[in-house]
Amino acid sequence: MALVIRMRQQGAKGRQAFRLVVTDSRNPRDGKYLEMLGWYNPFGANDKTSSMNVERIRHWLNHGAQISDRARALVSRHAPEVIQALVQKKQAKQAKQRKKKSSK
Repeated sequence: MALVIRMRQQGAKGRQAFRLVVTDSRNPRDGKYLEMLGWYNPFGANDKTSSMNVERIRHWLNHGAQISDRARALVSRHAPEVIQALVQKKQAKQAKQRKKKSSK
């Protein structure tokens, strides 16, 4: 089972709101999900356009969930430290692989 953090569409046509959810990648966009991690309303007032549970996002990323491009952009806008940690982890892994490859 491949887990992915992505946006789930809610609301009326032309006035969509979105939920940030973790789900199996094989599920449809608006299908069932394991956990709601936050929400985003592009039509909301300036002070109430989104909410995210940063700790749960970190939890799922540490347990191997991938993050979609749109969800990554939303999270980086509201919780940039999560994305920075993800990038640092990826860079460390790549450096370790390069070191291992060069030692052969």
